[in-house]
Amino acid sequence: MAVRQDKTAPLPQKARKLSGRHRAPYTFLKIISFVCAGIAVAALIGIIVFILIRGVPHLSLDFIFGENTAAHPTLVPGLIGTAYLVMIGAGVAIPIGILTAIYLSEYAGKGKVVRIIRLAIETLAAIPSIVYGLFGYIVFVLLFGWGYTLLGGGLTVSIMILPTIIRSVEESLLSVPSIYREGSHALGASKVRTIFSVVLPNAAGGIVTAVILAIGRIISESAVFILTIGMLQNGIPRSPTDPGTSLALNVYYFASDWPELSAATAVVLLVLVVGLNLLATGVGKLIKRDRQ
Repeated sequence: MAVRQDKTAPLPQKARKLSGRHRAPYTFLKIISFVCAGIAVAALIGIIVFILIRGVPHLSLDFIFGENTAAHPTLVPGLIGTAYLVMIGAGVAIPIGILTAIYLSEYAGKGKVVRIIRLAIETLAAIPSIVYGLFGYIVFVLLFGWGYTLLGGGLTVSIMILPTIIRSVEESLLSVPSIYREGSHALGASKVRTIFSVVLPNAAGGIVTAVILAIGRIISESAVFILTIGMLQNGIPRSPTDPGTSLALNVYYFASDWPELSAATAVVLLVLVVGLNLLATGVGKLIKRDRQ
């Protein structure tokens, strides 16, 4: 009969020596990791504090919602332009991204076509945003002859955020246990009904988080819009086919002549982005707790 080894017995003297000898490198790496994390957090806090100190004193309701003129610029054109860009970019990218993620996670196998699709998604996700801006400028501004329009900028940014949405939603769908699918099929549900009645509700938290974070990236993007929407500050866009500006571009636009307004715009943009990130985290946890 085999004798069970007592795991609570003390280690041999040689093992204790080896353990102590190898403890120092891990302690050193732990200290380095804490120092690097502290530097990153300190840099973030420093940027936020600098923006708040420079921008908060110049914030006012008149600056945010007042009438925009050449002598008295406000954020109204940027707010309207950002709203158009979010509606166009998110309205195009979110449905396509969710449906593509459903195909990849629920229907696609491991064939050559699927590998090509995944490679294309990974490649698109790694391309810098300025390259997307150049693509939008060549295609929508020059090739299609639209000129600088919010529509062209929205379509360009939708292509940029599409791979991020696909990857995030796919990970959320794959995190749903396969036993849920098997149980649904065992009860006679079809593939489509299983996806929409079982898989998607259980992945709703991750999907909503991905959507909100994608909207936050649209709001904070600037390189794409510089080349596609025209950065027109003196004028309120009436439709998506008009040129315009965004909050992120206003930071650049105000920097030369009104640096205090640039800092104030950065505060508004910071509040929106941080608020969307907190909203994404809160909604994701709320949906997860509700499902449990």
